[in-house]
Amino acid sequence: MDADFFDRVWEVVDRIPRGRVTTYGHIAGYLGSRSAARTVGWALGAAKNTPLPCHRVVNRHGALTAAQRFGGPHVMSDMLRNEGVEFDDEGCVRLDLHLWDPAGE
Repeated sequence: MDADFFDRVWEVVDRIPRGRVTTYGHIAGYLGSRSAARTVGWALGAAKNTPLPCHRVVNRHGALTAAQRFGGPHVMSDMLRNEGVEFDDEGCVRLDLHLWDPAGE
């Protein structure tokens, strides 16, 4: 991946609407490299101290895999709950209600 890939990830993340989430794979696929989901995670890690809404990116099951970047699992879930995002009984985001696909905006 070139350095421009991180910039393109950040542009997509910046467009995720409040109360919605997307996945690492959706971002990677939208950017033309479905197999680069892990690299999307690296880009989000590099954006830790920015105003980007990185808390709105979850794994393909709706799990909060990057919660440690936000000070623990409860911080990230609280941020999402404050935006109206609902979770299932296993603590995963209800993707059926809140998934935002950058390809379909």
